[in-house]
Amino acid sequence: MERLIGQSLQRNIARQGIFIPFVVFLGAIAILAPSFLTLGNILEVMRQVSITGVMALGVTFVVICGRLDLSVGSLLSLTTALVVDLHDKIGPGPAILVALAVGAAAGMVNGVLVGYLRLNALIVTLGMLSLLQGITLIYTGGKNVGIADPEHTWFAVFGRGYVLGVPVPILIFIGLAAILGLVLQRSSFGRRIFAVGGNEVACAFSGIKPARVILAAYVISGLMTGVAALIMGSRVMGSQNDVGAGYELRVLAGVILGGTSLLGGSGGIFRSVIGIVILGFIENGLLLIGLPYYVQWLVTWAVIIAAVWSDIAAKGQRRFA
Repeated sequence: MERLIGQSLQRNIARQGIFIPFVVFLGAIAILAPSFLTLGNILEVMRQVSITGVMALGVTFVVICGRLDLSVGSLLSLTTALVVDLHDKIGPGPAILVALAVGAAAGMVNGVLVGYLRLNALIVTLGMLSLLQGITLIYTGGKNVGIADPEHTWFAVFGRGYVLGVPVPILIFIGLAAILGLVLQRSSFGRRIFAVGGNEVACAFSGIKPARVILAAYVISGLMTGVAALIMGSRVMGSQNDVGAGYELRVLAGVILGGTSLLGGSGGIFRSVIGIVILGFIENGLLLIGLPYYVQWLVTWAVIIAAVWSDIAAKGQRRFA
């Protein structure tokens, strides 16, 4: 009996142990920076992580499929530049549709290459990252873009608006998380996502077509990056050529921190939301106590290593059991 209890405790620590240091971190930062846990700061952190969070919702589908999408950072740069630059040329409505269409199209290309041509997801999305950044530079001519009259456009609501005191980006993040969470957990498509990530060979013999599922997962990832671009462009009312640089690592760190397995077959939207929020509070806390911005990159590295180790340890103990 004691042995069973000990094994159960070890599995729980391996699976959820990353949250224990986070709770300790929250307590320490709250003491050092009294403004850390105020309502204003909490809302500000949630608004800041909404862009990364929306991207993570789509990437979660890809990771549960057992694949990776490292192209989302450059795709964010491209779609943000598009929606901002086209705002004054064709109007905010058509510009939004173009940005969303480009995001979905980029995801479709990734899905075809990985799902149908069975190329390595890491190599494909790294190549796409480079391609999309190059397209961004060609499109903008290497210059930053901006909206001429940011104070008089309804486009501002996506990044600067409030509803009952709550920033609109937070509401978009929560709304999309609820919808995609239901899709992943309650629909036949969601079950196929888990099945492909768990055992792709068995899926093929069960009548499930893994290539279609993988393609759909990448399209969702690209589409969510397009939505994140709307929030980004609306908030800044402009765009730099490399505005999305590094976002792919932050998104991946948040997804695996939440407990979605890089090995595929397990995870969830709610987990990714928690992971992204945790990462956001960690970064915010480091800034409040006066540490330089680049320390966040060191923390991101440590989070990825710790979360991957926790995932592998948990899976290893389940196999041993």
